[in-house]
Amino acid sequence: KLQYGMLGAVSVIFGRCRRSAWLVCKRTQSHSFRRKLDIRGIYPPIATPFAQNELVDYQKLDENLEKYSKIPFRGLVVQGSNGEYPYLTAEERVEVVHRVRQRIPKDKLVIAGSGCESSMATVLMSEKMAQAGADAVLVVTPCFYRNRMDSRALIHHYTRVADASPVPVILYSVPGNTGLDLPVEAVLTLSQHDNIVGLKDSGGDITRIALIIHKTRKEGFQVLAGSAGFLLAAYSVGAVGGVCALANVLGHQVCQLEQLCLAGRWEEARELQYRLIEPNTAVTRKFGVVALKQAMEWSGYHGGVCRPPLQPLSEAELRQLQHDFSSQGWL
Repeated sequence: KLQYGMLGAVSVIFGRCRRSAWLVCKRTQSHSFRRKLDIRGIYPPIATPFAQNELVDYQKLDENLEKYSKIPFRGLVVQGSNGEYPYLTAEERVEVVHRVRQRIPKDKLVIAGSGCESSMATVLMSEKMAQAGADAVLVVTPCFYRNRMDSRALIHHYTRVADASPVPVILYSVPGNTGLDLPVEAVLTLSQHDNIVGLKDSGGDITRIALIIHKTRKEGFQVLAGSAGFLLAAYSVGAVGGVCALANVLGHQVCQLEQLCLAGRWEEARELQYRLIEPNTAVTRKFGVVALKQAMEWSGYHGGVCRPPLQPLSEAELRQLQHDFSSQGWL
């Protein structure tokens, strides 16, 4: 028994050492190639399909991924706000990322949402997402104690996460959900960290986005628009791409808008941008992820139900959503 006990202890220690060595290796690799992760391009923040029993429906997820593989996305954002990450267990969050990484081509980036309320939990989640195959982590601002989330607290939080993360970190400011903006002065400070490569800004304040881009150009810092509703405006001031909920439904069109902007075909880009504003607003600020999943169903994807306490659209909301898409020729 003593012999077996010692062997078991050695096995546990070896396993921990192997995991520690993996993390050190990943950190060394990440830190050696910092600033070289190019995140430019369009990403859909993919939805999480649920079965009627509220469990993750991995078969439907796989079918969505197969269809997304035919669209010229730079990669996918997994377990972001539209993935309903607050309603998933920690194990489910990691497993969904693992599943996506297994199913999509290696040249597509997987950016995993790893944000938690505490710095310690975010560090641990970032490590797990890296082990699951994420190329980078997207870290939302902690917000439960938002009155105390000033620049000092947020700089400390993101610095601790970036110091420990085996993969590059992307800051995530989404005031519509968190009730706070990541302060500009905090972004400017954090942009100097070698393992923080960019920002997803979902606030829609183009003046703020332009200022951040202007002030961080020498740092090689990259900014992604957090919505298709202001994608053209963001490109016009130097953004490198977008994480756009609407791309789950109109992926080809959002990618087309990107290409028009990059080609300098601004008049054509403006006309397409006009047509994307109303449906984008419907699946973001107006009705949110419930509407996004319904629009996905209309477009041949698996959206399905949301986890409670999120409720289905009312009849009036459903009619409005149909109008917002059909009036622009998308239904």
